[in-house]
Amino acid sequence: MATFEVENLSLHYLTRFGQKIHAVTDVSFTMEKGEILGIAGESGCGKSTLVNGLMGLFIPPLHLTSGDVRVAGESLMNRDPKDIRENVLSQKVSMIPQGAFNALNPTRKVKDIAFDVIHAHDHGEHTKKEIYERLEDRFDLFGMDTQRVLNSYPIELTAGERQRSVIGISTLLNPQMVIADEPTSALDVTTQKIVIRMIFDLLEKGIFNTMIFITHELPLLRHVADRIAIMYAGEFVEVGTTDQIVFDPRHPYTQALMGSVLSTNPEQKNKKPFTIEGAPPSLTQAIPGCRFAERCPKVRPECKVNIQSMRMVGDRQVRCDYAE
Repeated sequence: MATFEVENLSLHYLTRFGQKIHAVTDVSFTMEKGEILGIAGESGCGKSTLVNGLMGLFIPPLHLTSGDVRVAGESLMNRDPKDIRENVLSQKVSMIPQGAFNALNPTRKVKDIAFDVIHAHDHGEHTKKEIYERLEDRFDLFGMDTQRVLNSYPIELTAGERQRSVIGISTLLNPQMVIADEPTSALDVTTQKIVIRMIFDLLEKGIFNTMIFITHELPLLRHVADRIAIMYAGEFVEVGTTDQIVFDPRHPYTQALMGSVLSTNPEQKNKKPFTIEGAPPSLTQAIPGCRFAERCPKVRPECKVNIQSMRMVGDRQVRCDYAE
């Protein structure tokens, strides 16, 4: 049995005027223990909406259209929000948010924020002293000055310390799945390396089993992910191994993304980055044909008519009839 399964997940927003915005459409994938899946795509493609759906967290105006998400065979769909908060979040699925400073209460010390996370799921089984001892043991793994960090307010910490504190708090209850939503976007390169190394250490120690890593930084995914899923206009358009996506992309959008990355390779110093013209389509109504057709440099007349479905091309999945 797969550790994490997503089957035909579709999500929509409902505006106050009753209009549906189909933010995520027909996303499916499975993950095994120890695997890291990277998800990449331009802003507005549905990555953050997908994160909420993967946690079973549907706060209006976000709604489930169809599909299922299962952790170790247990479905997270159509459950009461209170049940999700008490029995799923932080325990089965946990999220590392993008903005560490926004995720931490500025009026409380780190140790008290972390205590609240454990206490919310502890149901009074452990004393405050036992919980603080558990916090110290966990934060000792992160290579920080544990006592100083735990007894500090977020404003007193560096950006790297805040981000590592958020990761520590997010994984305190040893969740099976961790979803990292651009966890290094506000960090300098040196601190990024420290945070990534910390994530790998937690995975190797079994603190969590599987991870989804979402980022705009494609070069970063090459060093983090086992597989990469490319997302466009609410759909996965290509899913393959990291080497396949980086060095041999098949979908025109994936090719365009890879072509837009600046390279430090001396052999490619004269290569000009590729620019993707146009804008993504509106998701307020059904789109005939391929969603990338209006921007695709390889478009054919039939692409604007025939709906593209995910299919196997060799040992990868591609949403394009001409991926070969």
